[in-house]
Amino acid sequence: MTAHRESPWGDTVDVEFDEGIAWVTLNRPDKRNAMNPALNDEMVRTLDALEADPRCRVLVLTGAGESFSAGMDLREYFREVDESGDPALQIRVRRASAEWQWKRLANWSKPTVAMVNGWCFGGAFTPLVACDLAISDEDAQFGLSEINWGIPPGGVVSRALAATVSQRDALYFIMTGEPFDGRRAAEMRLVNEAVPTARLRERTRELAAKLAATNPEVLRAAKVGYKVAQEMPWEQAEDYLYAKFEQAQFVDAEQARRRGMQQFLDEKTFRPGLSAYARE
Repeated sequence: MTAHRESPWGDTVDVEFDEGIAWVTLNRPDKRNAMNPALNDEMVRTLDALEADPRCRVLVLTGAGESFSAGMDLREYFREVDESGDPALQIRVRRASAEWQWKRLANWSKPTVAMVNGWCFGGAFTPLVACDLAISDEDAQFGLSEINWGIPPGGVVSRALAATVSQRDALYFIMTGEPFDGRRAAEMRLVNEAVPTARLRERTRELAAKLAATNPEVLRAAKVGYKVAQEMPWEQAEDYLYAKFEQAQFVDAEQARRRGMQQFLDEKTFRPGLSAYARE
């Protein structure tokens, strides 16, 4: 395996390309990858660039060192911006934060996987949940400690929790501020799986490689269809999902549906429950 490393978007984000996988690393290890205005701006540019980059078929989001992210940078994102007294600056930094952490990431056209390799606190829950899938270190530490600072969770963290875990679990950790580990995160379905530290990158790469090998047009239609349809009434969802189904066939240059049916019905080489159809 060979990997090409580059970080053209700034000092706080690093990108590594590896056989269709773009490993995007929040790169402020000395600050536990706390998200400051510079990082937020760079992540907006990174997502823009990678969406059109053919080297990226799947994005894996992680953090440098021993943390995924400790959340928002208290000094740079909150105190310095608040003390600036500049309403325009406050609007701009909040816009950039929301833009990448959920608006773009949650609706990104390519598959996204969060690899939680350590601390994941506060505002970091938003990009974690915005990713399509998530794999965590069993010993990673999660927490919503805002209540201990005399504030409720900021941004859309509470909304992110409501989209992934039960009300009982969400309110318990929001109201107590108690931390929990990756095993508990998996039990609550905040992440898909929790694995030992030594297996974290291997398991994440295994999942990302599977997604990277899947027909991109069909995968995009399936992903976007689910996310949009879950907010719709059944009748509207039926019409929308059939439209996505037909759109996928129209834009799919490799004609996945035809090839899959041919391999299953005629060639007898494809068993859908066990593997994907053979792509050329």
